[in-house]
Amino acid sequence: MHLTTLARHALSRGRTPADTYALLARRTREPLPSARAVCLALTIPLAETGRRLNDCYDALLADHHPNSETDTGELLEALGVFDVPKSLTDTELAVVDHLLTAIDAHGSLRPGHRHGLHRWFTTGNLTTAYLSLTSTHTLPRTGDPARYWTTLTTAGELLTTTHHCDTRITYALTHCRTQAAKHQKSIPPTSYATRPVHPAAPEAPVPAGAGL
Repeated sequence: MHLTTLARHALSRGRTPADTYALLARRTREPLPSARAVCLALTIPLAETGRRLNDCYDALLADHHPNSETDTGELLEALGVFDVPKSLTDTELAVVDHLLTAIDAHGSLRPGHRHGLHRWFTTGNLTTAYLSLTSTHTLPRTGDPARYWTTLTTAGELLTTTHHCDTRITYALTHCRTQAAKHQKSIPPTSYATRPVHPAAPEAPVPAGAGL
């Protein structure tokens, strides 16, 4: 049976992608083809499959290590290798753009949090991504709190147009508006440097007999 067909059958029987990878890898002793078969069975595009597997090839897929298939499958799943991309609407793409701006303005976001956010962007789980950012504190020394909360306010307003009944977003949006207003008030007004006024230089003495 073709590996992708076998992977699709295993997934249809309720196996997780990690379990399916372990099943194939034990049978074939070939990590890379097994991982590729799982991705294709999940309908992940071939080009995206290749990019993801290239990123983790050296660490996880270059060599077969007996009895490690389960651990490898779980690592691949945790890294997002088996995440199925969701086709996003224009509104959802705009939300992602705002969330990426907020990430840049945060200034101290942990790498693990960033990784999780990008996985949620891929799978279209934008509500979870938004709520995770609204519950995170910024550091003024390294970030831009005013831009962070203002951007999250805009993202939340967009989300409410597609998630009308989600009270979690409503509460989070209220929190963002409050924080944005607070940080806007804390920004000192722009001061314009005035040109220094130097005292007039003393007039040079007029030589005796000048002008005669």
